[in-house]
Amino acid sequence: MYKSWWKLLAVVMVIYTLIAGLLLHVPALPILHETIRNLYFHVPMWMAMLVIFSISVFYSIQYLRTGKEEYDLIAVESVNTGVVFFIFGLVTGMIWAKYTWGDFWSNDPKQNSAAIAFLLYCAYLVLRNSIDEEQKRGKISAVYNIFAFPIMIVLIFILPRLTDSLHPGNGGNPAFGKYDLDSRMRIVLYPAFIAWPLIAVWIATLRYRIRLIENKRNTIE
Repeated sequence: MYKSWWKLLAVVMVIYTLIAGLLLHVPALPILHETIRNLYFHVPMWMAMLVIFSISVFYSIQYLRTGKEEYDLIAVESVNTGVVFFIFGLVTGMIWAKYTWGDFWSNDPKQNSAAIAFLLYCAYLVLRNSIDEEQKRGKISAVYNIFAFPIMIVLIFILPRLTDSLHPGNGGNPAFGKYDLDSRMRIVLYPAFIAWPLIAVWIATLRYRIRLIENKRNTIE
């Protein structure tokens, strides 16, 4: 039971952020109004994605060092989980963009860069499925994953800052935390930053265990 304390913490914190995020007071801001509540969900999705992709890179490096199959499995299931949270981040961002910018997709540099980064990881999954030989698949996909991560960081967090962008914190626009994020919002947002990455790790762990069971079953058959 003591080993699962972080899972219980994650569930409790997610429930708290969902309820508090919808019910607690938020600043009355022009244009944004109540849509600022999406900050509690949109940004933590990216945080969870970054954490789980970082884990995948770590285990890709470990696989190249040791050649152990379990490290490759952890890496790929972490990417699978990260892609899901990437989709959540894109969808919540599109919904927010519709209410603040007028369109789900306005070709903002941040949106376009995120879309390219998403395709980058989709290509990783396609690459894995295109290689039959196990060790070759593991090594090539591990190298790809290691290089994909910094490219994703550049696309999402660096390039949009160098161009004109409607997105807060990019293209000269101030980030939310500088002017608008009061203490009442922080008591919801900060727990969300912890909760969703924990949920992502939990999901990746479950996926990894399922893959182990499937591999053992295939070996027996």
